[in-house]
Amino acid sequence: MKVFLGNSPWKKPGFYGVRAGSRWPHFEADGCTYMPFPFFLAYATSLIREDGFTPLLVDAIAEGMDDDTFFERITSFGPDIIFFEISSGSLNTDLRILHHVRKLVGKNVKIIFAGAHQDLGTSSFLADKPELDFTLGGEYEFPLLNLIQAIRDRSPMENVPGLVWRDDKGAVHTNPRGPLHSNLDDFPWPSRDMLPMNRYNDRPGGIPAPSLQVLASRGCPFGCVFCAWPQLMYGGNGYRTRNPKDIVDEIEFCVEKYGFKSFYFDDDTFNVGKKRIMALCKEIKSRNMNLPWAIMARADQMDRELLETLKNAGLHALKYGVESGAQEILDGACKGLDLDKVSETIRITKELGIQFHLTFMFGLPGETEETARKTMALALDLDPDSLQFSIATPFPGSRFYDMLLKKGHLLSTNPDEYDGYHNAVVRTDALDHTDLVSLRNEAESMWKEHCRQRRARG
Repeated sequence: MKVFLGNSPWKKPGFYGVRAGSRWPHFEADGCTYMPFPFFLAYATSLIREDGFTPLLVDAIAEGMDDDTFFERITSFGPDIIFFEISSGSLNTDLRILHHVRKLVGKNVKIIFAGAHQDLGTSSFLADKPELDFTLGGEYEFPLLNLIQAIRDRSPMENVPGLVWRDDKGAVHTNPRGPLHSNLDDFPWPSRDMLPMNRYNDRPGGIPAPSLQVLASRGCPFGCVFCAWPQLMYGGNGYRTRNPKDIVDEIEFCVEKYGFKSFYFDDDTFNVGKKRIMALCKEIKSRNMNLPWAIMARADQMDRELLETLKNAGLHALKYGVESGAQEILDGACKGLDLDKVSETIRITKELGIQFHLTFMFGLPGETEETARKTMALALDLDPDSLQFSIATPFPGSRFYDMLLKKGHLLSTNPDEYDGYHNAVVRTDALDHTDLVSLRNEAESMWKEHCRQRRARG
């Protein structure tokens, strides 16, 4: 059986969408180079291939593909099954693509949706979409393999965890989710041979290109209300890790095959478990690859010994999520982050010469002009090498979304408006959506002036 797996085109004038591989589906301005690697799609492709199916994985976004070219790739392949990873932010586009593809391939080809969208695990989503055959809720690689096997073998659909499906009479059924696959080492390495590997780009601190994106863990044990990924994809705050040797084997293989000059761990939270991270650093250093690398991390999970070990193993840069300069805002968002600890960790990070990127957002519950200005002040005081200011944007299924609904502070449910930069779909008790956009724009201007003065000082 032939299985097409796709990250379909998602564009609007002047912008390209980022969906698969991103915890926050959003638009980037044309000319930007950021492009995340579609890990779930690539892992699913490897599992399907190992089981004897014939897959074709197409990342239309990374390839800059238009709709017609994408449709031609599907029809020329002649699949028996089509799978799309979708998201809340791209839903209108995803449904338009679905409608057109169904007309192209006819009724006998099975079409499946999965991804970071709450309603995929509900009967109501499938019930009013006759063009769609199945949806899968949550982390989908092994359930997708189970579903494709069930289609091939004509076995009962009731046995596929997290599946929403129709019976022969058209009635919609929802299967309970099964447990997450606990051992990440059971996953084969993600398929990269079908993908435009030179297009994927996430290089904190300007680590050299081309740069490999790789995972050492999945999940996050922390409970930030605004982070939909653990809630939508993992169903909780569990944390799973890979064997350090297998991780570095994968890196070495990819460096040799593709000529990567650096690598980036795009884990949800890389630095959980000091002993494991120290072991991974030891493994990296023992291979003498001598490549710079970067991570996504929490500042409060660092100490001097760990940062020194990371640095000695080649760590060049990292990202810390700070989000707010007001402790009460962080506490209200269940971030569990102490700003004093953040400042201390960043002081050590700077002292060791590790480049660092910080993220901040405006519009979390309780935000006022005063707390927003504390965020601006902290960002400038910490003086990162780079940063990101965004507007808090809720995704259906996150606790933040539910909180906003309850308070009447969710201003739109149109996914096309959920960009997190130029538009706000939330308000707080003290600030409306226009205030939040203005504050983000002001913060951006302050940061640009800060960087100009920093360059002038040399």
